[in-house]
Amino acid sequence: MRVIVHGGAGGVPDEPEPRQATLDEAAETGAASETPVDAVEAAVRVLETDPAFNAGVGGAVQSDGVVRTDAGLMTSDRDAGAAAGMAGVEHAVSVARAVMEETPHVLVAGDPAVDLASDFGVETDCDLFTEETRARWDDADPPAGSTRDHLAWLDARFGETTADPTDESDLSDHDTVGVVASDGETFAAATSTGGRWFALAGRVGDVPQIGSGFYAAAAGGASATGAGEDIAKTTLSRRAVRHLERGLDAQTAAETAIDEFGELTGSEAGVIVLDDEGVGRAFNSEGMQTSVAEK
Repeated sequence: MRVIVHGGAGGVPDEPEPRQATLDEAAETGAASETPVDAVEAAVRVLETDPAFNAGVGGAVQSDGVVRTDAGLMTSDRDAGAAAGMAGVEHAVSVARAVMEETPHVLVAGDPAVDLASDFGVETDCDLFTEETRARWDDADPPAGSTRDHLAWLDARFGETTADPTDESDLSDHDTVGVVASDGETFAAATSTGGRWFALAGRVGDVPQIGSGFYAAAAGGASATGAGEDIAKTTLSRRAVRHLERGLDAQTAAETAIDEFGELTGSEAGVIVLDDEGVGRAFNSEGMQTSVAEK
């Protein structure tokens, strides 16, 4: 089993060592699994539990003061599942797996996704706030009223999207997590996130969209992270895997996809890629921590 893990593309954290230790633990946990699907779920669950990453506990808070989680999972057999907009669900990746294995659908969202999680043994009603995220939210002078009021608050405080991505306090905006794994026969890719800080309540980005936040095919798999709307518009993960299908190796495919993404959008992103021969990683942000394990 070969596994590559990422902890999000964005700024460089002040203390990268603890985050790297968690990424290494996630990669090793995934590599010890029996199947690629087991591997990506197990690895992502490690990262969803660590509040240093923007997935699960410590996830970003939307404009109504709620942390909502999203995740997606796909295999090279074209099985796929995703879940989005889930309040109180720490392990979104496990809900994505339930959608893939237990339903005829590829995406379930909102309260019904939370209900599905509960029915299939995924814990709900979790407190996803940390002391730091609670303090940040309380200091934000949160809006009240209608959706239009929320949009006016977003525009007045943060411009057209969210908080300034160059602000060190916003590093967690980009700390989506993702994993790609292979046992030499099958590939699986999974991505999980808490979204973007102060996004409009109900906003869903690239992560649970097939081909955007995650993708797997016979040639390999990919997981993306970064500016979610732009990743979705350019289907970054599918783009990377398409380059594998053209015959590029994993590293070249990752670099080519990020170069194209930057030219098309001017935004920041990162992608990890896995094929039969090895791993690839590329990003155009300040940093993106990764880890690789094989057993």
